Amino acid sequence: MNARYCLLEPNDRGHYPIDRIIVELGVWFGSYQNQTQRWLRWWDNEGNLLLTGSEQARLEGLHTEQERQRAEAERQRVDRAEQTQQNAIPQRLAMGLTVKQVAQGLSLSVEEVQRLG
Repeated sequence: MNARYCLLEPNDRGHYPIDRIIVELGVWFGSYQNQTQRWLRWWDNEGNLLLTGSEQARLEGLHTEQERQRAEAERQRVDRAEQTQQNAIPQRLAMGLTVKQVAQGLSLSVEEVQRLG
């Protein structure tokens, strides 16, 4: 192999493109391994920082936690809606509506009104 060094010019982002592997090498300032300083980091050819394994895992963990929180919020919303319907059944029956009328008004089956009421 006839390897040799050649002087590279930084691109407009200040990164050094390595065309053979379609990445760029650049300086990043931030915290890594409990040290805040300048680090050499890899970037893709569009200037996006390539994450380390631990950064990727932490990001995936955040997404998982956000999904869990969204699911919990949706479950609570459904529970509140069901509770509102359950509270409405005896009120409407007390107003003199029939089970069938309550079912139609709340978009429930007659059986659901009878069970919940």
